[in-house]
Amino acid sequence: MNQTRKFDLEDRLVKFAVAVSALAEGLPSTISGKYLSSQLIRSGFSPALNYGEAKSAESINDFIHKMKIALKELRETFIALRIMQHKKYEGMDNLVESCYVECNELISIFVKSIQTAEKNRKLK
Repeated sequence: MNQTRKFDLEDRLVKFAVAVSALAEGLPSTISGKYLSSQLIRSGFSPALNYGEAKSAESINDFIHKMKIALKELRETFIALRIMQHKKYEGMDNLVESCYVECNELISIFVKSIQTAEKNRKLK
């Protein structure tokens, strides 16, 4: 049986942004809730947008630069999600955990992609 697994990073990033949006919109209107909500929207959406730019990069250096920006934003989002895990917003544990796991996986993918691109740049 030949099973092919469709792997679409852009699709994963878009779905991640949507999940982060649901998290942000579900936060309370407290000072910390508003702050985290705003931060999650910025840093959680940015990787998908920067990846779109990376796909149209003008050079390998441009590609690496845009991928690194997306990685930085994923790491920011990861820390925001860790804060949410400790803050324990009521009724959001499952969504926080699933976003946390996906963010961690996306970070790993971006680290490896950047390493591969840097290796390929050295070979040229």
